[in-house]
Amino acid sequence: MLTLTEIAWFALASLLLALTPGPNMIYCVSRTLIQGRRAGMISLGGVLMAFLVHLFAAALGLTALLLAVPLAFDAIRIAGAAYLLWLAWQAVRPGGNAPFEARALPADPPGKLFRMGFLTNLLNPKVAMFYLSFFPQFIHPERGSVLLQSMQLGMAQMATSAAVNTVMILGAASITAVLSQSAGWLRAQRYVMGSVLAALAVRVALTERK
Repeated sequence: MLTLTEIAWFALASLLLALTPGPNMIYCVSRTLIQGRRAGMISLGGVLMAFLVHLFAAALGLTALLLAVPLAFDAIRIAGAAYLLWLAWQAVRPGGNAPFEARALPADPPGKLFRMGFLTNLLNPKVAMFYLSFFPQFIHPERGSVLLQSMQLGMAQMATSAAVNTVMILGAASITAVLSQSAGWLRAQRYVMGSVLAALAVRVALTERK
């Protein structure tokens, strides 16, 4: 099992990543601006439900693969490091950006809001790739169940994402105005994101399996 300190470090890393606007945040904020906070929170509920699907798939996949081919865990670790470096480059490359731009969306009933939030996250392959590349650097197979450790990390990530997106939904109008008008913030955001991802990539690549 993981220690509270390790989970706290993972939660901090997840927080830094969650602060960078992505499809889920943009969708929830767009819904909030169009239909109000209730619609935004319903949409967020769908997003979080899809996180559970990705989490279980990644956790079960890592567990099964590790049991079948122990050396495959190292292969996943190296592939994950390469993926994180690629994401870091996408964040800081010339012309790259992470714009916070709400989309115009039609007003929809609660059921559809939840489904669309769910599908927005479920159909995003980057979420699954994030789990598969991010988890191995914090998991310690020698301590026991990879599945339980993955669930611990997943719950920490979901809680962090829920907290960040809830704040964004509650302050959608004012926060969107500030972020969309601040070129300096968007530029800093890109480089912070790139630096965090690059540091994580180096750590996962250099960490030896015990």
